[in-house]
Amino acid sequence: MKLLEAIKLGQHNLKNSMVMAPMTRSRATVDGLVGESTQVYYSQRASAGLIITEAINISKQALGSPLTPGIYTNEQIAAWKKVNHSVHEKGGVIYAQLWHTGRVGHSLVKNGELPVSASAVAIEGQQHFTMEGMKDYETPKALSTEEVKSIVLEYKQAAINAIEAGFDGVELHSAFGYLPNQFLADNVNQRTDEYGGSHENRNRFVLEIMQEMVQAIGEAKVGIRISPTSTYNGISHQNPVEQFSLLIQELNKLPLAYIHIMNAPFSAELFPTYPINSVETFGKISLHPVIANLGYTKETGEAELQKGIAKLISYGTLFLANPDLPKRFELNAELNQADRATMYGGQDHGYIDYPFLNK
Repeated sequence: MKLLEAIKLGQHNLKNSMVMAPMTRSRATVDGLVGESTQVYYSQRASAGLIITEAINISKQALGSPLTPGIYTNEQIAAWKKVNHSVHEKGGVIYAQLWHTGRVGHSLVKNGELPVSASAVAIEGQQHFTMEGMKDYETPKALSTEEVKSIVLEYKQAAINAIEAGFDGVELHSAFGYLPNQFLADNVNQRTDEYGGSHENRNRFVLEIMQEMVQAIGEAKVGIRISPTSTYNGISHQNPVEQFSLLIQELNKLPLAYIHIMNAPFSAELFPTYPINSVETFGKISLHPVIANLGYTKETGEAELQKGIAKLISYGTLFLANPDLPKRFELNAELNQADRATMYGGQDHGYIDYPFLNK
């Protein structure tokens, strides 16, 4: 089974071709600190070939959802060191997913500060979770050109902090409608400076971040996650094939570890310019190893690898509920079902108490 075959990724020999996908769990403190339970959570899942953490805020401004972790203070770095030590003791490889939520936030979560974005365009038709309940999205503050460049450097510093914290590498969260995705999307990015207008300009923010992070922490330690066809968080693209093909061609010039591509269901009638399969459409352009993501099972993941475009498959909910997922796939064992009521927030129940096969 290709899913269980060892594979070299960047500087690491992974024990299998299964990746634990990044999943927000909202178990950090209000100060963005992860604790002992998070050490247990990730070390339990160290049998994954690669763990990609939940999204980690790169700065105070980046915060969008309550109780999510950060990596911009010494205390946060120290807390992640304990997590990474626990994972490495179990023979695991772990990357930090770096996060700026942009307009996907609320002033109630940000000490009264408005969210920021590429342009002053609010998310419509959705609400945001705050500690005071669900709230309508606010119109974000448009970032100045100088502020955009400052955030690029904050990503660079976050990558440096991640390596200091013992992570094996980092992944830019450029998917699911968060800040880098907001710059990519023409329905959000209405800028007239060097970061808006053409495909090249809308891609610039992402490419500058990737260039700075590679320069800061070295070759084959930086990956990126993209979702060219996801409409989540109010994102749409007029011509995703042209734009993301150009983006990947530019990413090919950098010594990256991988590109992590999310397939996403969509209405062909509403989005006739969207490709049916993003992994196939964009993965075949990439010179870097491709991680395929979204709703794969053992069977469909294996079939995706057999096509030869994706080299690894990332699993979210299945790893959440099955800390020993590779062993269960190997033995064709029954899978635990995820408790969706405990996915976001709460204590150890639904976090570190899912049973192993041998327990």
